[in-house]
Amino acid sequence: MMNNKWNIKPLAVAFALTGLVGLSIPQQAAAAIDTGDDTLEISGFVENATYFRNKVGLSKFRNTLQLEGTKLLGNLGAFSEVSINGTFRATYDGVYDLNSDEYGDGAGGAIALTPVIPATPAGFNVPPGGGIPLGNLTARGLDNSGLEVLGQSRHTVKGHGVELAVPVRPCDKDSRGCIGGYMDDSLNELRYSDFNDRWDFIRELYANATIDMESGTTFNLSVGKKQEVWGRTDLFRVLDIINPIDYSRNNIYDEFEDTRIPLWMATAEWQFGANNLLDDMNLQFVWVFDKFRPNKLGQSGTPNQILGAGELFRSLNLCWEEGCTTSVFAGAGPDDASIATNFGPGVLGIREAHMPEWSLANSQLGVKFEGVYKDVGFSLNAFYTRSQLPSLRAGIPSDNPFTGSVLTGGNYGDNIESQIYSHLISFDIHFPRVFLLGGSLDYYSETFDTAFRVETAWTKGEEFADTTKARLFSESEVARWVIGADRNFFIRSINKNKAFLLSFQTFGQHILQHNRVQRAFGEAGMPDRENNYISTLLLQGWWKQDRLSFKVIQAYDWGAEAYVVSPSMDWLIDDNWRFQLGANIKFDRGPAEWADCTKCNPFAPFTASTAPIHAGGASGEAGLGGIEPLGRFIDGPIGTARNEDEIQMTIRYRF
Repeated sequence: MMNNKWNIKPLAVAFALTGLVGLSIPQQAAAAIDTGDDTLEISGFVENATYFRNKVGLSKFRNTLQLEGTKLLGNLGAFSEVSINGTFRATYDGVYDLNSDEYGDGAGGAIALTPVIPATPAGFNVPPGGGIPLGNLTARGLDNSGLEVLGQSRHTVKGHGVELAVPVRPCDKDSRGCIGGYMDDSLNELRYSDFNDRWDFIRELYANATIDMESGTTFNLSVGKKQEVWGRTDLFRVLDIINPIDYSRNNIYDEFEDTRIPLWMATAEWQFGANNLLDDMNLQFVWVFDKFRPNKLGQSGTPNQILGAGELFRSLNLCWEEGCTTSVFAGAGPDDASIATNFGPGVLGIREAHMPEWSLANSQLGVKFEGVYKDVGFSLNAFYTRSQLPSLRAGIPSDNPFTGSVLTGGNYGDNIESQIYSHLISFDIHFPRVFLLGGSLDYYSETFDTAFRVETAWTKGEEFADTTKARLFSESEVARWVIGADRNFFIRSINKNKAFLLSFQTFGQHILQHNRVQRAFGEAGMPDRENNYISTLLLQGWWKQDRLSFKVIQAYDWGAEAYVVSPSMDWLIDDNWRFQLGANIKFDRGPAEWADCTKCNPFAPFTASTAPIHAGGASGEAGLGGIEPLGRFIDGPIGTARNEDEIQMTIRYRF
């Protein structure tokens, strides 16, 4: 059903209308931006993006003001063509006020975990029949409000995987499960996402200068906060990994120029021109001296969380900090997971995120060699960086709930043993060092009237979830590639005068040290596939002197069998006004399951099963799992967003 719970507050409405009023700026007012200085150029736009999501209602009401400017300074000493370039963006997303029951300070509610069994096994605090009232069971008397069940927005299947409570209100309204320094945004930081302690309202601000060398080469130096683009692909990245990505903006679907997170860096480029072998040759060095930034995955309680990572991490941090009740975890017998279990603090979950501090040793370095040989453009790239995706490493000191904590009056005590247990699902978040080596090719074939593009990369140091390992992760080298083709062609019956664009690309990933094994109750190891392929197809046509276009973007995840189609219309009303209307619709086979280490026997003999791997009290993954929490890695970014079908409208005024 469509949302009709519009909790309208006067201040929220004022800010929302400010965005809409900005869209009505007349052309005469926009002309006032002209400074009369030929060395200064200022432009920009105001925009409103309004999205409606199926069964949720308003999922985005983002108002944006963006200013772009260039100041030419001329020659300064040995440098020529010196300029200062800046892009500044201010956004306010009114969804946290206008639909606060879904995403703001009124989100969530009381929950009940299922299933339960009528008989209560000894040692487990389970009421007979019905759902489990969370507030009466969770350690330290957790308040049963402002909560959702892990994964409830993505699937309705219950009893197939671990069920956890997830706080969904902003972290200044409810601090439970918020990971300090990583996923701990306040309500204002969600509303005004560009305004934070990293000054993200500065999209770019850098000085650019050129030196013409006596050898005939040109040296270009650029220093400041910027986006450095290495790749040429859409939706998925292979080489374009210098800047992290903000997936909380619109999952994988927004343009990279809008979702790249800007970084402070310096780039130096030598343009050598043509020589006896190459028609053109450039060499670029990149030094990112900014403090490390990971990808922004979305926080629990926000509209866009790629792979549902935000809610998973918050539920696991809640387990560690305050204890938790988990449904579908323990079993009436040794080989099933069918009942709810209480855990005290310091047993399961995520303890903390290790965010790399700033130092020269933590800076990032890259080099790119570019050239043109006959009709082929190419590049060779190397980048020493950190993984922009988090790695969950187990093997931290934890408590044994069977021996360490004393249950008093229904709550756990503080007698934490702080020992390391093999295969225990308690983690710290890390961002390991990664080395990338790759390259690209561009070629236009006159025979096929088609432009071909290829990118490939090999990385060393990435870490993946692996339930067969004692610390539940393993490192692997990874090969990624993308091949794309772009072709213009006519459909005379539809448009006699303008060609259509057909663009196809396939993204591939191969995990070289992939690990999957068969255990007693199912497969175990890495949920990520050894080989994964995602294909995209774009069809676009233009009318009305290119002022009106229609396009359809499609993407298909072959392993997850998940498909998304995004038809849209783009109407450039005049030189200033632009209107876009689109949809984002997804199809898939349903939620997938994976072994989640609920049967890993970390606390022998209390948690042992009859699986051969547990003989003699040994720990290890027996292969029993479900949809939550690791099925999301099987579903991929398209499948996990299966219930996020949207209608999307954007209106922009450019000046």
